[in-house]
Amino acid sequence: MMKGICMRYANSEIEADDILQESFIKVFKHLKNYKDNGKLGAWIRTITVNTAIEFYRKRSIQTKHLNDLALEAETHGSVELFATIDLEILQQEIQKLPDGFRVVFNLYAIEGFTHKEIGQQLGISIGTSKSQFSRAKKILQKKVNEIYAVEHLNERHAK
Repeated sequence: MMKGICMRYANSEIEADDILQESFIKVFKHLKNYKDNGKLGAWIRTITVNTAIEFYRKRSIQTKHLNDLALEAETHGSVELFATIDLEILQQEIQKLPDGFRVVFNLYAIEGFTHKEIGQQLGISIGTSKSQFSRAKKILQKKVNEIYAVEHLNERHAK
């Protein structure tokens, strides 16, 4: 489960392993701060997500991926567009998104952060968060449509 979270934010399995390792170091380092209220998994998940965000932020600052992406945009509906696609295919397509789009999409659609929270976590504007989410959703919708068009065409030829 934790490796899956890390994979959503990493460019490769090696990066995901680095994030996971750093997360567990933080878990063990701060274990004394954990309040035993029966939600250890949620506590570890939060640390893992925050570590992934930190990793992404550091990488973004170093490579300046987000410099030109400060466009204002409105969110175009919810992620329910993707409710009918195979989850594994969707996860593969999410991994192919550009870094900024992938991170914002994961934080908003999967982790449930608001655009304001995403902006604060990543050091970007709310507008940039909304724009990146919207662009990610459009890219994913296009890929979903392409996948289903090919599947539908294959089904018609098989009959």
